Amino acid sequence: MKRARRAAPGPLPLLGLLLLGALPGLWTVMLRREAAVQWEPDPEPRPPAGPPPGRWGWGRSPAARSEPGGEQKTFRALLAVPAATAGREEWGGEERLAAAGSRPPAAGASPVERGIFWSRELEEQVPPGFAAEEAAAWLSAARAARVASLERGGCGRSSNRLARLSDGSRACVRYGINPEQIQGEALSYHLAGVLGMQERLPPMALALVEARGRQWEPVREELRGSHWAEGTVVSLTRWVDNLTAVVAPAPWGAEAGAGRRLQPLSAGELGSLPPSQLVELVQWSDLILFDYLTANFDRLVSNLFSLQWDPRVMRRATSNLLRAPDGGLVFMDNEAGLVHGYRLLSMWDPYNEPLLRSVCVFREGTARRVAELHRRRSAAAELRRRYRAREPLWARLGFLSERQAELLQARVDFVHRHIAHCRAQAAVL
Repeated sequence: MKRARRAAPGPLPLLGLLLLGALPGLWTVMLRREAAVQWEPDPEPRPPAGPPPGRWGWGRSPAARSEPGGEQKTFRALLAVPAATAGREEWGGEERLAAAGSRPPAAGASPVERGIFWSRELEEQVPPGFAAEEAAAWLSAARAARVASLERGGCGRSSNRLARLSDGSRACVRYGINPEQIQGEALSYHLAGVLGMQERLPPMALALVEARGRQWEPVREELRGSHWAEGTVVSLTRWVDNLTAVVAPAPWGAEAGAGRRLQPLSAGELGSLPPSQLVELVQWSDLILFDYLTANFDRLVSNLFSLQWDPRVMRRATSNLLRAPDGGLVFMDNEAGLVHGYRLLSMWDPYNEPLLRSVCVFREGTARRVAELHRRRSAAAELRRRYRAREPLWARLGFLSERQAELLQARVDFVHRHIAHCRAQAAVL
């Protein structure tokens, strides 16, 4: 008896089997596409979530561990601004100079002297910031005043408070997650004084939380709700109204992450920039040098770190940097500096060091102070002397450890060598 011969399958069943086998791969592709859409950056830059402009506490970038990304841009690349982008809103505009009572540099005047220093005429256009006499008066009044009320919001972390003082002024009270944050805030403030750039930081004093003490007695009930520990040292930072977010200079936002090799800045590339951009770059040069010395990773460095998952981050607000109505930059929330930052050098120096190398034009006064600290090898000693003389509660938090003092001097020496290298490069151009 012959077996019935099985008919060969037609084309339609075969096609169905092929489609069924392809479903897993198709599903994977769809999921990846959906994930890519979900993680696509916003089409327009937006400031981080948090309080509105004019208040402290802009969002902090996550400090997750990651391998360093590509090389960052230098000021040579960053300052090659196309004519179409000159005078963009984030730079301010010439009206800020007029509002501050400053006159733009004369036409044709070079913004750089002797190859690596901002011109004196240009430095005179920089908004004055917090004058020394004004800061000293506020600090004296804040230490003597009583805290009339404590409010939530506007000062960063939920543990912080906005204080209204009995003299009518306001201050942000920062309660550190650990003491080294308040120590870093205080030491960074006084290092800025050693470097001659303290006018860019809002006045800051330390205070001791004592519920039954004269200063805190009016807010005893609020202290109970804050869960602050009795005897904790907090910082009082002057509240400043009408501050707005700062976006990194336009070329950073346009070119960061492109992977070009770092090159030193040449003076010839600055001549075509409008005065408002030059005035802001004078302040940025101080900021980058200051953040390198303190190893502060919670400002521009945190934005650079975030490039690995957000290619538009450089077009968003820079962490812990705000602008006053006159165009002056305010270096705020420096608690990541020195103490905390020095513990994490291996993670963040791959970002901080290229940023420093990208700057080859400096304020002459800043370079002179760095040279003096290098020659005398006195960075920690000068900081300690100033800290002890100007902060009555300095002993409550202590000073840098011997190792941290050595790191500060080593970073001063590195900056000094970098400035010398810039000078040598300018001499052969």
